[in-house]
Amino acid sequence: MAKQSSIIVPDELKSIASEGEKSIASEGEEHIASEGEKRVMLHACCAPCSSAIVEWLLAHGITPIIYYYNPNIYPEEEYLTRKNESKRHAESLGIRWIDDDYNHENWCCAVKGLESEPERGKRCEMCFRYRLLATAKMAKAQGIAWFATTLASSRWKNLEQINAAGIWAAEQVGGVSFWAQNWRKDGLQERRNELLKAYNFYNQLYCGCEFSMPKA
Repeated sequence: MAKQSSIIVPDELKSIASEGEKSIASEGEEHIASEGEKRVMLHACCAPCSSAIVEWLLAHGITPIIYYYNPNIYPEEEYLTRKNESKRHAESLGIRWIDDDYNHENWCCAVKGLESEPERGKRCEMCFRYRLLATAKMAKAQGIAWFATTLASSRWKNLEQINAAGIWAAEQVGGVSFWAQNWRKDGLQERRNELLKAYNFYNQLYCGCEFSMPKA
């Protein structure tokens, strides 16, 4: 008996073409949403965390629009490295990739007073809200009803905090919904590691902000 998937797809995102999995666009080929195919605004924290999720979505008839918004990342050289890897990944699959503003100073203002919080603490909660609020706004601006985040696949982060931030962001914006999902299950964590090697992705060793950097 086949193992039942633990990934729950919202009814509104279920493809009309439900008889079987869609093929994934080959390298360099643009992935165009067909009739009946659904879209999701996917906030991407980095290419490694995005890879298996994007592959799963495409294989199940859901077109991700990758939204790269991570003003928390420090220093700027690190930010650009991760950004370029995310763009390279999207271009290899022919899917849309949206780049948003890098304003680390504004992000620092948002988490002011929380600098000494531990990882998975209140600073992270604020950071999730900051980025997912922007994602919810972008989804609404693009006419996309659902949004999700690859943060939910990161080993660095607390899934409950991420889901709470996503639901909060959807409530603030209105007219959009957050797809709360544990993207570490169903073999996606293992597939992430396989794709990391296949693409030869840059693989960071800390979450992103200066407060999460390993202490010397």
